[in-house]
Amino acid sequence: MIALLRYQAALLVRSQRWLAPVILYAVFLGVGVQSGQPVLDSLAYAAAALLPVAAWLVRICAGNEPAAARGCTAAAVGPARAHLAALLTAFLATAALGVAAVLIVTVISDAASTNARIPVPRLPAGAAGLLAMLVSALLGTAVGALTNWPLLRSAGKAVPAMLLGALLLLVTTGSPAKSVLVDLTTGSREGAVPVPWAAVLVALTVAVAAVWPACVLSSRRH
Repeated sequence: MIALLRYQAALLVRSQRWLAPVILYAVFLGVGVQSGQPVLDSLAYAAAALLPVAAWLVRICAGNEPAAARGCTAAAVGPARAHLAALLTAFLATAALGVAAVLIVTVISDAASTNARIPVPRLPAGAAGLLAMLVSALLGTAVGALTNWPLLRSAGKAVPAMLLGALLLLVTTGSPAKSVLVDLTTGSREGAVPVPWAAVLVALTVAVAAVWPACVLSSRRH
């Protein structure tokens, strides 16, 4: 699996297709996160913007390999394992992007509540931001796995479904993504740092439940 991850990572880097989602994410952060804003509010914004980026990176990794090369990889290690490596590569790339965003946002933001009256410690706030990023990365990977090859082959169906799925996860009550964002913004108002472990566990369960059928189906469509 390590060799497969290195192979998929090399494909992703050399394709330069990652530039579009990464640059778009940087633009979102540049517009929505300003120096001196409350740290938990800024981390919530950064985590929300990461979810569709994760789904986009999954789409890139799932279709990055030429058909002939995909066939060779599938013959060598099995279609399911090859597809799993692509999904894991997208998740790890998203997680790395999320970690970088948390570091930047935590440093430039104001370590205080929304009304600037209650101090908010940066280290616990950054840890909460990392958990929020993890939730977004897991759910974005799940959306990408369910709305791209091998489940959906047509870009005309896959892209709208991917965007709609990401949006619903961010706004639907009960979604772990919305839950963690609400926890961060509520904590910012109250000056208390949340620890959203429950959202992380639910997001992990959703991601596994989405990735597993995608990998199984990839074996049948090769």
